[in-house]
Amino acid sequence: MSFLGSAMPYLMIGTATLLVIAILFQQKGSGLSSAFGGEGNIYTTKRGLEKILFRVTIVLGILFLALSLLNLLLHK
Repeated sequence: MSFLGSAMPYLMIGTATLLVIAILFQQKGSGLSSAFGGEGNIYTTKRGLEKILFRVTIVLGILFLALSLLNLLLHK
C-alpha cells in the first residue's frame, strides 16, 4: 500500500490533466452567448470522434472520482 500511497498524487494529477484536456476539446456553441439564448441550436446525436471524446470524458471523470475516494480512504 505504500507504493499506491506515494503514487496517488501523480495518478490524480495525470487524470485531472487528461480530464481538463478532454473537456476543452469538446466544442459547444460560442461561449456564454448560447447560454442566454444568443444561438438557436438544433439537437443532434453525437457521432464519430465527438461520441468517443464524450465517453472518454465520462470515464476520466469516474476514474478521478474513484481515485479521490481511494485517496481519502488511504489517508484516514
